[in-house]
Amino acid sequence: MARIPVAFQMYTLRNEAANDFVGTIRKAAEIGYEGIEETPPANVSAKEYKALLDDLGLKSVGGHVGLEALEQGVDKHVDFYLEVGSKYLTVPYLGENRRKTADDWKGVAASMSGIAAKLAEHDITFCYHNHSFEFQKFGGEYGLDIFYDAASDQVQAELDTYWVKHGGEDPASYIRKYAGRAPLIHIKDMGADGSFAEIGEGTLDWASIWNASESSGAAWYIVEQDTCKRPPIESVALSLKNLRGMGKID
Repeated sequence: MARIPVAFQMYTLRNEAANDFVGTIRKAAEIGYEGIEETPPANVSAKEYKALLDDLGLKSVGGHVGLEALEQGVDKHVDFYLEVGSKYLTVPYLGENRRKTADDWKGVAASMSGIAAKLAEHDITFCYHNHSFEFQKFGGEYGLDIFYDAASDQVQAELDTYWVKHGGEDPASYIRKYAGRAPLIHIKDMGADGSFAEIGEGTLDWASIWNASESSGAAWYIVEQDTCKRPPIESVALSLKNLRGMGKID
Protein backbone atom coordinates (compact mmCIF):
# COMPACT_ATOMS: atom_id res chain seq x y z
CA MET A 1 0.00 0.00 0.00
CA ALA A 2 1.39 3.38 -1.01
CA ARG A 3 2.16 5.80 1.80
CA ILE A 4 -0.35 8.61 2.19
CA PRO A 5 1.41 11.98 1.71
CA VAL A 6 1.27 14.67 4.41
CA ALA A 7 0.26 18.29 3.84
CA PHE A 8 -0.31 21.22 6.19
CA GLN A 9 -3.29 23.56 6.39
CA MET A 10 -2.16 27.16 6.34
CA TYR A 11 -4.79 28.14 8.93
CA THR A 12 -2.37 27.03 11.65
CA LEU A 13 0.11 29.65 10.43
CA ARG A 14 -2.46 32.30 9.54
CA ASN A 15 -0.94 35.07 11.67
CA GLU A 16 2.56 34.47 10.34
CA ALA A 17 1.25 34.28 6.77
CA ALA A 18 -0.56 37.58 7.15
CA ASN A 19 2.84 39.21 7.67
CA ASP A 20 4.89 37.07 5.28
CA PHE A 21 2.88 34.72 3.08
CA VAL A 22 5.77 33.44 0.97
CA GLY A 23 8.25 33.16 3.83
CA THR A 24 5.81 31.23 5.98
CA ILE A 25 5.10 28.66 3.29
CA ARG A 26 8.83 28.36 2.68
CA LYS A 27 9.44 27.54 6.36
CA ALA A 28 6.79 24.81 6.33
CA ALA A 29 8.27 23.31 3.17
CA GLU A 30 11.73 23.30 4.73
CA ILE A 31 10.34 21.39 7.72
CA GLY A 32 9.44 18.61 5.31
CA TYR A 33 5.77 18.86 4.40
CA GLU A 34 4.80 17.52 1.00
CA GLY A 35 1.69 19.57 0.29
CA ILE A 36 -0.34 22.58 1.31
CA GLU A 37 -4.04 23.29 1.66
CA GLU A 38 -4.67 27.01 1.42
CA THR A 39 -6.71 29.76 -0.16
CA PRO A 40 -4.07 32.33 -1.16
CA PRO A 41 -4.55 36.07 -0.67
CA ALA A 42 -6.46 37.86 -3.42
CA ASN A 43 -3.30 39.63 -4.60
CA VAL A 44 -1.52 36.34 -5.36
CA SER A 45 -2.31 35.02 -8.85
CA ALA A 46 -2.60 31.35 -9.71
CA LYS A 47 0.54 31.60 -11.85
CA GLU A 48 2.53 33.15 -8.99
CA TYR A 49 1.22 30.63 -6.49
CA LYS A 50 1.99 27.66 -8.74
CA ALA A 51 5.52 28.96 -9.35
CA LEU A 52 6.06 29.30 -5.59
CA LEU A 53 4.87 25.77 -4.88
CA ASP A 54 6.95 24.32 -7.71
CA ASP A 55 10.02 26.15 -6.37
CA LEU A 56 9.43 24.69 -2.91
CA GLY A 57 8.53 21.19 -4.08
CA LEU A 58 5.02 21.43 -2.59
CA LYS A 59 1.81 20.09 -4.09
CA SER A 60 -1.45 21.98 -3.76
CA VAL A 61 -4.03 19.74 -2.11
CA GLY A 62 -6.63 22.42 -2.78
CA GLY A 63 -8.26 25.24 -0.90
CA HIS A 64 -11.10 26.20 1.39
CA VAL A 65 -13.89 28.27 -0.13
CA GLY A 66 -17.12 29.27 1.62
CA LEU A 67 -20.39 27.76 0.42
CA GLU A 68 -22.00 31.12 -0.30
CA ALA A 69 -19.05 32.14 -2.48
CA LEU A 70 -19.38 28.93 -4.47
CA GLU A 71 -23.13 29.36 -4.79
CA GLN A 72 -22.44 32.72 -6.41
CA GLY A 73 -20.32 31.01 -9.06
CA VAL A 74 -17.64 28.34 -9.26
CA ASP A 75 -15.86 29.38 -12.45
CA LYS A 76 -13.20 31.67 -10.98
CA HIS A 77 -12.35 29.07 -8.36
CA VAL A 78 -12.14 26.34 -11.00
CA ASP A 79 -9.82 28.46 -13.12
CA PHE A 80 -7.53 29.20 -10.18
CA TYR A 81 -7.21 25.67 -8.88
CA LEU A 82 -6.88 24.09 -12.31
CA GLU A 83 -3.92 26.34 -13.03
CA VAL A 84 -2.40 25.52 -9.64
CA GLY A 85 -2.93 21.80 -10.21
CA SER A 86 -5.24 21.09 -7.30
CA LYS A 87 -7.57 18.11 -7.23
CA TYR A 88 -9.78 19.17 -4.33
CA LEU A 89 -11.93 22.09 -3.23
CA THR A 90 -13.49 22.14 0.23
CA VAL A 91 -16.19 24.04 2.10
CA PRO A 92 -14.60 24.62 5.54
CA TYR A 93 -17.60 25.70 7.62
CA LEU A 94 -21.36 26.12 7.59
CA GLY A 95 -23.12 29.10 9.13
CA GLU A 96 -25.62 28.47 11.91
CA ASN A 97 -28.50 29.76 9.80
CA ARG A 98 -28.00 26.86 7.38
CA ARG A 99 -28.02 23.99 9.89
CA LYS A 100 -30.90 24.52 12.30
CA THR A 101 -33.05 21.61 11.11
CA ALA A 102 -32.81 18.32 9.24
CA ASP A 103 -34.40 20.04 6.25
CA ASP A 104 -31.65 22.67 6.40
CA TRP A 105 -29.06 19.91 6.10
CA LYS A 106 -30.93 18.43 3.15
CA GLY A 107 -31.04 21.83 1.48
CA VAL A 108 -27.29 22.23 1.92
CA ALA A 109 -26.83 18.75 0.48
CA ALA A 110 -28.81 19.73 -2.61
CA SER A 111 -26.77 22.89 -3.08
CA MET A 112 -23.44 21.14 -2.63
CA SER A 113 -24.47 18.32 -4.96
CA GLY A 114 -24.98 20.85 -7.72
CA ILE A 115 -21.61 22.45 -7.06
CA ALA A 116 -19.92 19.03 -6.91
CA ALA A 117 -21.30 18.14 -10.34
CA LYS A 118 -19.88 21.33 -11.86
CA LEU A 119 -16.48 20.75 -10.26
CA ALA A 120 -16.43 17.10 -11.34
CA GLU A 121 -16.59 18.27 -14.97
CA HIS A 122 -13.10 19.66 -14.37
CA ASP A 123 -11.84 16.64 -12.41
CA ILE A 124 -11.97 18.54 -9.10
CA THR A 125 -13.35 16.66 -6.09
CA PHE A 126 -15.66 18.64 -3.81
CA CYS A 127 -15.44 18.05 -0.06
CA TYR A 128 -17.02 19.28 3.16
CA HIS A 129 -14.94 19.80 6.31
CA ASN A 130 -16.72 19.00 9.57
CA HIS A 131 -16.53 20.56 13.01
CA SER A 132 -18.54 19.17 15.93
CA PHE A 133 -21.85 20.96 15.41
CA GLU A 134 -22.62 18.35 12.74
CA PHE A 135 -23.08 15.88 15.59
CA GLN A 136 -26.27 17.52 16.75
CA LYS A 137 -29.09 15.03 16.33
CA PHE A 138 -32.35 15.54 14.47
CA GLY A 139 -34.83 12.73 14.98
CA GLY A 140 -32.07 10.53 16.33
CA GLU A 141 -29.72 11.11 13.40
CA TYR A 142 -26.64 13.32 13.23
CA GLY A 143 -26.76 16.32 10.95
CA LEU A 144 -23.58 15.09 9.29
CA ASP A 145 -25.17 11.78 8.34
CA ILE A 146 -28.39 13.44 7.18
CA PHE A 147 -26.25 15.65 4.96
CA TYR A 148 -24.21 12.85 3.39
CA ASP A 149 -27.25 10.60 2.96
CA ALA A 150 -29.01 13.39 1.05
CA ALA A 151 -26.01 14.54 -0.99
CA SER A 152 -24.78 12.92 -4.18
CA ASP A 153 -21.76 10.66 -3.96
CA GLN A 154 -19.78 13.43 -5.67
CA VAL A 155 -19.88 15.34 -2.37
CA GLN A 156 -16.95 13.89 -0.45
CA ALA A 157 -15.66 14.30 3.10
CA GLU A 158 -12.70 16.04 4.63
CA LEU A 159 -13.03 14.41 8.05
CA ASP A 160 -11.36 16.19 10.96
CA THR A 161 -10.17 13.82 13.68
CA TYR A 162 -10.29 16.37 16.52
CA TRP A 163 -13.78 17.60 15.71
CA VAL A 164 -15.21 14.09 15.30
CA LYS A 165 -13.90 13.28 18.78
CA HIS A 166 -15.17 16.61 20.10
CA GLY A 167 -18.58 15.69 18.71
CA GLY A 168 -18.59 12.51 20.78
CA GLU A 169 -17.66 9.95 18.16
CA ASP A 170 -14.59 7.85 17.38
CA PRO A 171 -12.54 9.28 14.49
CA ALA A 172 -11.44 5.90 13.15
CA SER A 173 -14.99 4.61 13.14
CA TYR A 174 -16.19 7.62 11.19
CA ILE A 175 -13.38 7.31 8.67
CA ARG A 176 -14.44 3.71 8.11
CA LYS A 177 -18.09 4.73 7.91
CA TYR A 178 -17.23 6.97 4.98
CA ALA A 179 -14.71 4.65 3.38
CA GLY A 180 -14.24 5.56 -0.25
CA ARG A 181 -15.82 8.96 0.37
CA ALA A 182 -13.22 10.63 2.60
CA PRO A 183 -10.13 11.37 0.52
CA LEU A 184 -8.86 14.10 2.85
CA ILE A 185 -8.22 13.51 6.55
CA HIS A 186 -7.52 16.53 8.72
CA ILE A 187 -5.30 15.09 11.42
CA LYS A 188 -5.48 17.03 14.65
CA ASP A 189 -4.83 15.80 18.19
CA MET A 190 -6.75 16.55 21.37
CA GLY A 191 -5.16 17.25 24.74
CA ALA A 192 -6.47 15.66 27.92
CA ASP A 193 -8.22 18.95 28.70
CA GLY A 194 -9.90 19.06 25.30
CA SER A 195 -7.44 21.58 23.87
CA PHE A 196 -5.83 21.37 20.43
CA ALA A 197 -2.52 19.49 20.48
CA GLU A 198 0.27 18.56 18.11
CA ILE A 199 0.02 15.12 16.50
CA GLY A 200 1.16 12.51 19.03
CA GLU A 201 1.08 14.93 21.94
CA GLY A 202 -2.56 14.33 22.84
CA THR A 203 -5.00 11.52 23.51
CA LEU A 204 -6.26 10.34 20.11
CA ASP A 205 -5.66 6.74 19.09
CA TRP A 206 -3.45 7.31 16.08
CA ALA A 207 -2.84 3.63 15.34
CA SER A 208 -6.56 3.12 14.75
CA ILE A 209 -6.81 6.35 12.72
CA TRP A 210 -3.91 5.31 10.47
CA ASN A 211 -5.40 1.87 9.96
CA ALA A 212 -8.84 3.26 9.13
CA SER A 213 -7.49 5.91 6.77
CA GLU A 214 -5.18 3.59 4.91
CA SER A 215 -7.86 0.94 4.45
CA SER A 216 -10.55 3.43 3.42
CA GLY A 217 -8.93 5.11 0.44
CA ALA A 218 -7.63 8.35 1.97
CA ALA A 219 -5.45 10.36 -0.42
CA TRP A 220 -3.92 12.98 1.91
CA TYR A 221 -3.27 13.57 5.59
CA ILE A 222 -3.50 17.30 6.35
CA VAL A 223 -2.05 18.63 9.61
CA GLU A 224 -4.04 21.44 11.19
CA GLN A 225 -3.98 22.93 14.67
CA ASP A 226 -6.53 25.67 15.31
CA THR A 227 -4.68 27.18 18.26
CA CYS A 228 -1.21 26.47 19.65
CA LYS A 229 0.34 26.78 23.09
CA ARG A 230 3.79 27.26 21.55
CA PRO A 231 4.75 29.31 18.49
CA PRO A 232 2.67 27.83 15.64
CA ILE A 233 5.68 27.10 13.42
CA GLU A 234 7.09 25.01 16.30
CA SER A 235 3.78 23.15 16.55
CA VAL A 236 3.82 22.46 12.83
CA ALA A 237 7.38 21.15 13.13
CA LEU A 238 6.62 19.00 16.19
CA SER A 239 3.63 17.38 14.49
CA LEU A 240 5.76 16.44 11.50
CA LYS A 241 8.57 15.17 13.74
CA ASN A 242 6.12 12.90 15.52
CA LEU A 243 4.60 11.76 12.22
CA ARG A 244 8.07 10.86 11.02
CA GLY A 245 8.58 8.88 14.21
CA MET A 246 5.31 7.04 13.52
CA GLY A 247 6.55 6.17 10.02
CA LYS A 248 4.01 8.39 8.25
CA ILE A 249 6.56 10.47 6.38
CA ASP A 250 10.07 9.69 5.14
